Amino acid sequence: MFNFDDASRKNKEVVDTVLRSYSDTAKSFQAIASEAAEYSKKSFQDAVTHFETLSGAKSFETAFELQSNYAKSAYETFISEATKLGEMYADLAKNAYKPYEAPLANTAATVSKAAPVTPAAA
Repeated sequence: MFNFDDASRKNKEVVDTVLRSYSDTAKSFQAIASEAAEYSKKSFQDAVTHFETLSGAKSFETAFELQSNYAKSAYETFISEATKLGEMYADLAKNAYKPYEAPLANTAATVSKAAPVTPAAA
Protein backbone atom coordinates (compact mmCIF):
# COMPACT_ATOMS: atom_id res chain seq x y z
CA MET A 1 0.00 0.00 0.00
CA PHE A 2 1.20 3.48 -0.82
CA ASN A 3 2.38 5.45 2.21
CA PHE A 4 2.18 9.22 1.76
CA ASP A 5 4.46 9.91 4.73
CA ASP A 6 7.23 7.76 3.24
CA ALA A 7 6.76 9.39 -0.17
CA SER A 8 6.91 12.86 1.37
CA ARG A 9 10.06 11.99 3.33
CA LYS A 10 11.74 10.54 0.22
CA ASN A 11 10.74 13.60 -1.79
CA LYS A 12 12.27 15.90 0.83
CA GLU A 13 15.49 13.86 0.82
CA VAL A 14 15.71 14.11 -2.97
CA VAL A 15 15.14 17.86 -2.96
CA ASP A 16 17.73 18.36 -0.21
CA THR A 17 20.23 16.25 -2.14
CA VAL A 18 19.64 18.18 -5.36
CA LEU A 19 19.99 21.55 -3.65
CA ARG A 20 23.18 20.50 -1.86
CA SER A 21 24.58 19.16 -5.13
CA TYR A 22 23.79 22.39 -6.99
CA SER A 23 25.41 24.44 -4.24
CA ASP A 24 28.58 22.31 -4.27
CA THR A 25 28.69 22.42 -8.06
CA ALA A 26 28.36 26.21 -8.10
CA LYS A 27 31.20 26.53 -5.58
CA SER A 28 33.39 24.27 -7.70
CA PHE A 29 32.70 26.26 -10.86
CA GLN A 30 33.47 29.46 -8.96
CA ALA A 31 36.81 28.03 -7.82
CA ILE A 32 37.63 26.95 -11.39
CA ALA A 33 36.74 30.39 -12.76
CA SER A 34 38.84 32.08 -10.09
CA GLU A 35 41.82 29.84 -10.85
CA ALA A 36 41.50 30.49 -14.60
CA ALA A 37 41.27 34.25 -14.03
CA GLU A 38 44.35 34.25 -11.81
CA TYR A 39 46.30 32.25 -14.40
CA SER A 40 45.23 34.61 -17.18
CA LYS A 41 46.26 37.66 -15.19
CA LYS A 42 49.65 36.17 -14.29
CA SER A 43 50.24 34.99 -17.84
CA PHE A 44 49.47 38.44 -19.25
CA GLN A 45 51.76 40.13 -16.73
CA ASP A 46 54.55 37.67 -17.53
CA ALA A 47 54.13 38.38 -21.26
CA VAL A 48 54.27 42.15 -20.73
CA THR A 49 57.40 41.82 -18.59
CA HIS A 50 58.98 39.54 -21.19
CA PHE A 51 58.32 41.91 -24.08
CA GLU A 52 59.70 44.84 -22.09
CA THR A 53 62.86 42.84 -21.43
CA LEU A 54 62.96 41.65 -25.05
CA SER A 55 62.71 45.19 -26.39
CA GLY A 56 65.88 46.07 -24.49
CA ALA A 57 67.92 43.23 -26.00
CA LYS A 58 71.10 44.47 -27.67
CA SER A 59 71.77 41.50 -29.94
CA PHE A 60 69.90 38.87 -31.88
CA GLU A 61 71.46 36.10 -29.78
CA THR A 62 70.27 37.70 -26.55
CA ALA A 63 66.77 38.19 -27.96
CA PHE A 64 66.71 34.59 -29.16
CA GLU A 65 67.80 33.31 -25.74
CA LEU A 66 65.23 35.48 -23.93
CA GLN A 67 62.48 34.30 -26.28
CA SER A 68 63.48 30.64 -25.91
CA ASN A 69 63.49 30.86 -22.12
CA TYR A 70 60.14 32.64 -22.10
CA ALA A 71 58.54 30.09 -24.45
CA LYS A 72 59.80 27.20 -22.32
CA SER A 73 58.59 28.82 -19.11
CA ALA A 74 55.20 29.75 -20.59
CA TYR A 75 54.70 26.20 -21.90
CA GLU A 76 55.59 24.61 -18.55
CA THR A 77 53.28 27.00 -16.71
CA PHE A 78 50.47 26.27 -19.16
CA ILE A 79 50.83 22.50 -18.80
CA SER A 80 50.87 22.83 -15.02
CA GLU A 81 47.75 25.00 -15.03
CA ALA A 82 45.93 22.74 -17.50
CA THR A 83 46.68 19.74 -15.28
CA LYS A 84 45.42 21.60 -12.21
CA LEU A 85 42.20 22.68 -13.97
CA GLY A 86 41.70 19.14 -15.27
CA GLU A 87 41.94 17.79 -11.73
CA MET A 88 39.49 20.45 -10.54
CA TYR A 89 37.00 19.41 -13.24
CA ALA A 90 37.46 15.72 -12.35
CA ASP A 91 36.80 16.51 -8.68
CA LEU A 92 33.73 18.50 -9.71
CA ALA A 93 32.34 15.53 -11.64
CA LYS A 94 33.03 13.11 -8.77
CA ASN A 95 31.45 15.41 -6.20
CA ALA A 96 28.43 16.10 -8.41
CA TYR A 97 27.76 12.36 -8.79
CA LYS A 98 28.46 11.36 -5.18
CA PRO A 99 25.07 12.37 -3.65
CA TYR A 100 23.22 10.30 -6.26
CA GLU A 101 25.41 7.21 -6.03
CA ALA A 102 23.70 5.53 -3.05
CA PRO A 103 20.09 6.34 -4.07
CA LEU A 104 20.72 5.06 -7.60
CA ALA A 105 22.26 1.86 -6.24
CA ASN A 106 19.27 1.36 -3.92
CA THR A 107 16.83 1.97 -6.75
CA ALA A 108 18.66 -0.46 -9.01
CA ALA A 109 18.63 -3.10 -6.27
CA THR A 110 14.91 -2.55 -5.64
CA VAL A 111 14.05 -2.75 -9.33
CA SER A 112 16.10 -5.90 -9.84
CA LYS A 113 14.30 -7.57 -6.90
CA ALA A 114 10.85 -6.45 -8.03
CA ALA A 115 11.17 -7.37 -11.68
CA PRO A 116 13.41 -10.37 -12.30
CA VAL A 117 14.84 -10.44 -15.78
CA THR A 118 13.59 -13.30 -17.91
CA PRO A 119 15.27 -14.33 -21.13
CA ALA A 120 13.47 -13.29 -24.28
CA ALA A 121 11.48 -15.98 -25.99
CA ALA A 122 12.98 -17.18 -29.23
